Amino acid sequence: MKVLANDGISESGERVITQAGINLLNQRISSPHLAAFINEHQVDVLLVRSATRVTQELIDACPSLKIIGRGGIGMDNIDVEYAREKGLMVFNTPASSLRSVAELVFAHFLSLARNLHESNRLMPLEGETKFSELKKSFSKSFELKGKTLGIIGMGKIGMEVAKIGIALGMKMVCYNRTPKTKTLTLDFFDGQQVSFELSSGSLDDLLKVSDFISINTAKTSNYILDTPEFNKMKPGVFIANTARGGVLNEVSLLAAIEEGRVAGAALDVFENEPSPELTLLMNPALSLSPHIGGNTVDAQERIGIELAEKLIKIQLKTNALI
Repeated sequence: MKVLANDGISESGERVITQAGINLLNQRISSPHLAAFINEHQVDVLLVRSATRVTQELIDACPSLKIIGRGGIGMDNIDVEYAREKGLMVFNTPASSLRSVAELVFAHFLSLARNLHESNRLMPLEGETKFSELKKSFSKSFELKGKTLGIIGMGKIGMEVAKIGIALGMKMVCYNRTPKTKTLTLDFFDGQQVSFELSSGSLDDLLKVSDFISINTAKTSNYILDTPEFNKMKPGVFIANTARGGVLNEVSLLAAIEEGRVAGAALDVFENEPSPELTLLMNPALSLSPHIGGNTVDAQERIGIELAEKLIKIQLKTNALI
């Protein structure tokens, strides 16, 4: 089995793969040269993250490919249906980056609630001359404890977000396109466990009562949050989108901020990624990050190991090297 990790792989994952006797090519090949490299080296397995796009054209151009692995949750950069039609195995690592994404949601929420996103912009510029004015302007901030957190999407990430919200003392409301009831178990440092049951309700109800809203869905064909939804929200709400660009209407979001209905929003993903609109980048009510939800050292280690372990299982299942 010859494996190309085109977007890199953690040292732990590399070690697990090589110790299993799998030939790993840990190189980064640009898109125009990728097909030629795969064919020249007769690569069986292509491992990617979000940078490499695996298109129909690439699949057709590389007859040696048998497996495509995506480090992370979403597989928007892979033509999964076409690959499987062609007999390729496609897999991802859905559990490895859950915590990293969920913690980023709250990094943004805490930043917005305490005006840290704007304070960090202005203190280097005006902190020396307008300290008292800045202190006064940032004094109207909020705690998260006791506030209502609305979670749109009750998948693995949404439920990890819920765990952190519960630990912070927040109230929970959830929405899922398919009605669900989930049992969450919080594990504490001393071995104690506490379980909570969450059930999905209507989106309208969530919008009316939530002080904070986290979007944690897969890619959608239509906006989940658009002007009608923003108009139903509780005034002063904070929103975080760490899911996918295009699940909320960015133009409508800016209008809702201008009207004062939305107090602030966090965006880790964008409709025009990797070139977000300048109106978003310059808006002081937005806390922004460049699609880094799963990009922590901890998550990368877990992703590498999970990719490696899945490859080894595939190899053992076939009972021979590909």
